[in-house]
Amino acid sequence: MKYSKEAKPERAGGGGGSRAVPVALVFLFLCGFSFYLGGIYSTGRTFTLFDAAATAATTRTLRVPLSTKQEDSAAVAIANNNEEEEVEFPECPADYQDYTPCTDPKRWRRYGNYRLSFMERHCPPPPDRAVCLVPPPAGYKPPIRWPKSKDQCWYRNVPYDWINSQKSNQHWLRKEGDRFAFPGGGTMFPNGVGAYVDLMADLVPGMKDGTVRTALDTGCGVASWGGDLLARGILTVSLAPRDNHEAQVQFALERGIPAILGIISTQRLPIPSGSMDMAHCSRCLIPWTDFGGLYLMEIQRVLRPGGFWVLSGPPINYENRWHGWNTTVEAQKSDFDRLKKMLAGMCFRLYAKKGDIAVWQKPLDGAGCYDKLTPVTSPAKCDDSVDPDAAWYVPMRSCVTAPSAKSRAAAKQLPKWPQRLSYVAQDRVSAVPGGSASAMKHDDGKWKAAAKRYKALLPALGSDKVRNVMDMNTVYGGFAASLVKDPVWVMNVVSSYGPNSLGVVYDRGLIGTNHDWCEAFSTYPRTYDLLHADGLFTAESHRCEMKFVLLEMDRILRPTGYAIIRDNPYFLDSVATIAKGMRWTCDRHDTENKENEKEKLLICHKMLWSAKST
Repeated sequence: MKYSKEAKPERAGGGGGSRAVPVALVFLFLCGFSFYLGGIYSTGRTFTLFDAAATAATTRTLRVPLSTKQEDSAAVAIANNNEEEEVEFPECPADYQDYTPCTDPKRWRRYGNYRLSFMERHCPPPPDRAVCLVPPPAGYKPPIRWPKSKDQCWYRNVPYDWINSQKSNQHWLRKEGDRFAFPGGGTMFPNGVGAYVDLMADLVPGMKDGTVRTALDTGCGVASWGGDLLARGILTVSLAPRDNHEAQVQFALERGIPAILGIISTQRLPIPSGSMDMAHCSRCLIPWTDFGGLYLMEIQRVLRPGGFWVLSGPPINYENRWHGWNTTVEAQKSDFDRLKKMLAGMCFRLYAKKGDIAVWQKPLDGAGCYDKLTPVTSPAKCDDSVDPDAAWYVPMRSCVTAPSAKSRAAAKQLPKWPQRLSYVAQDRVSAVPGGSASAMKHDDGKWKAAAKRYKALLPALGSDKVRNVMDMNTVYGGFAASLVKDPVWVMNVVSSYGPNSLGVVYDRGLIGTNHDWCEAFSTYPRTYDLLHADGLFTAESHRCEMKFVLLEMDRILRPTGYAIIRDNPYFLDSVATIAKGMRWTCDRHDTENKENEKEKLLICHKMLWSAKST
């Protein structure tokens, strides 16, 4: 973010002062206004919130109040004059059924090939945004319910024949009639993912006792590794880029397994430092030793002190595997030696190695090793110019992130799961204004009561009808914590423009990502059963256009899915109007605190419809 450092003009002396002051004020106003507009348009963001139907129909445009008093007075005015016209959005063309706006293959040629950066997020500017409803594929029907969905999904929901023909011999999946089956195979686990993880857990006992709770899987395939870990009490963020054929992340989410679109390329992953207990690569084809070990440095950044990095595939077990890798034993030995040297330079130690699996551990303390690194050593130690937790459109740095003394101490005190759900690290929680252990405890109490109210109004929550849940605007992850005993997983989203509390969420043994809701989320269409938006429109009204936020919610929500929107009635009236134009049905309710007139609920249900073009 940029800040104006213009000095205040000095008042002119003598008789000309009466004219100089107005001229100076006008000059400052024009400069400030042009700076403001430049800031908006340089980022491709718009200011108007309620330009609700720029295409098919229009609704009255409302100016967003900037203070509580203004909001109260504006709400009264709207209540007395609430005659908004209905909105109806057209259907997108049929080839938009898997539209991912910020990772759109149709736009890849506009960006460079360097380190596959064209696969990173590149969101369309406002004039190019699709103002339409993304259609489901022909023959789509509600997904198979969890836990059966872990092993099978409807073919018509993810109709990708290419991956079936290319990967069926590796037992990723196979087509059986009207569905895909997932036998749990993979390139590096021909005996099944269960046997593969059993061996890994023997090498890393912390996978069995709650020490390892959060994990990152890079190049996740169809997320069989992450799916197996769910039954072992480990939450995995499965990561893979958007591609034309494989749809790895879409398969994962269709199965009910956490996943997100992403690639380790030039930008940091949208995850704070010291968050993951484990990171994993099973022949993910990431060139770990290229570019001075830059990709390894990103893994080092996101791993918690004491965390593990697991690698299977080249060059591990090269002595027995090199024949099938189209290489030579000398080349693979050289790669393995270089990998070990780079990791040792980053203070990792080789923790265990057996068969096709090697495990390195980031030091729990490591002060002696990190102290030897400086900004001019190789590898270099990161200076303090960039926050290690900053991760939204932040370029990766070719340096080692040395954990602070406070973060190392906190890692030593971190309880095992499930006790860590109530854990608070003071250096993390202090990122939130007024944040403290008591504030988080109070927040947890609020969300327990809210979840009880939600379940009374929406019986599907807590049943097998709801599996993939997103909390679109969380602080401490309290809503996710209230659902931890239900058959759901929750993607906790922390605003990239607010206090970065995502580290608190990970410390609790939950998962999430940073995001800016003025842009599209990194996922495929139809991937979440429930979206929960607490105060989202109040928080982002000065930056994001409501129409695009709601259309994005419609894109990622499954047909027959639900949205719980908790906000000021001032915003809910306009949300309900736009939601009707998206073919949602909505009902308004009191929150658990029925006397609170400044916060109400809108519970919406997305209908299943078939595209006219099909």
